[in-house]
Amino acid sequence: MPELPEVEVVRRDLDREIVGKKIKSVDVDGMRAVRRHHNRKQFINRLVDRRILSVGRRGKYILCKLDGGDVLVVHLGMSGQLLRAKTSRDAVAKHTHVVITFTQGGQLRFVDPRTFGEMFVTELEEVEKQVAELAHLGIDPLETAMSWEHFGHLIAQRHAKLKPLLMDQKFIAGIGNLYSDEILWGAGLRWDRASDSLTSEEVRRLYRSMMEALHTRSCASVSGDDRPSTARRVRSDAARRPGGIVRGAPGGGVGLPRAVMPPGLGSSRYDPRGSYVVAALSSPRPLPSDTEEPPGCS
Repeated sequence: MPELPEVEVVRRDLDREIVGKKIKSVDVDGMRAVRRHHNRKQFINRLVDRRILSVGRRGKYILCKLDGGDVLVVHLGMSGQLLRAKTSRDAVAKHTHVVITFTQGGQLRFVDPRTFGEMFVTELEEVEKQVAELAHLGIDPLETAMSWEHFGHLIAQRHAKLKPLLMDQKFIAGIGNLYSDEILWGAGLRWDRASDSLTSEEVRRLYRSMMEALHTRSCASVSGDDRPSTARRVRSDAARRPGGIVRGAPGGGVGLPRAVMPPGLGSSRYDPRGSYVVAALSSPRPLPSDTEEPPGCS
């Protein structure tokens, strides 16, 4: 499932590629992808002849603001993809549910094999009513400036195991199984440590690991060759890039196969979905200095 960095990569790509374009036509195959609407015609009529003014994000929801006051909301679900095609003659991928054609040429195609994703159009002020979880989203680490001291204060107020806390969307928006593993691995902390038991040093390691993981992966779209694995789903049909970051097999640590796990790093099963997490780390990474800033996109 796409997590916060992947969705931010998508947002940046869309901001570069579709802002300013006018929608000429919309084709919808079935109702599953536009299920919040009464019928396909209602969805189509609110998009045709509208121009895309900006592309924003709330948590893992992409918000394409349209002239006229409406907003196109996109959620990728577990397997959703947004594919750019240069012309309508380009081959259409299987499981393509929505095709948006622009007057300037080119198309944006929503592909979703598992159909948990969706698209819908609503008024900007109605978004939180349509998606209740957006009204209760926690901190967005890519949007909110936050010191490690403030982060430590927040987690100290919660008595929760670290991995579930990192995945709690009401605490931090957009982190799921994959990045919670990567963050804990980088910080050298067990998944089941109580959040209010961390020392200042451990808080700083956790904060730095979180900011590094999220910012580094969300900046992958700058080069295009090392973008997050699920973000590679969002690309131009004419320019699909091979490769990308390698996710380790279960127990191997995110980004590293088991064969190259650092000494002292183990794993334990967290839940039936196959999330494996850090059990121990004998030599944690060096602590960042107080003045060190989180990484940013160059």
